[in-house]
Amino acid sequence: MNNIENQRSQFIRPCTRVWLGLLALTSVTYGIGRMELGGTQIVMLVLIITFIKGEMVAGFFMGLRKTSLLWRAIMASWLVIVGGGIAIAYLVGLN
Repeated sequence: MNNIENQRSQFIRPCTRVWLGLLALTSVTYGIGRMELGGTQIVMLVLIITFIKGEMVAGFFMGLRKTSLLWRAIMASWLVIVGGGIAIAYLVGLN
C-alpha cells in the first residue's frame, strides 16, 4: 500500500500541481466573468487571484523560487505595481 502511494506522489509532480492550481484559479475568474459579477469587491478579488497566479508562474515555471530574495521581490513588486495601476484606473473610472 505504501508503495502505491509513493508511486502516486511521483506521478503528480509539483509543477503539475501548480498547473492544476492555475487551471482552478482561471476557472474561478472565468466563472466570475460568465456570471457577469461586478463591483469593487469582485474586481479586487480578481486582481488578488491574478497576483497569486503570477506568483505561481514566476515561482515554478520561471524558476524564481530557487533564486535569491531580490529576484522574487522584483517580480512581486512588478505584479503589485501593475495590479495596483489597474485597481487605481478602475477606482478612478468609477468617479
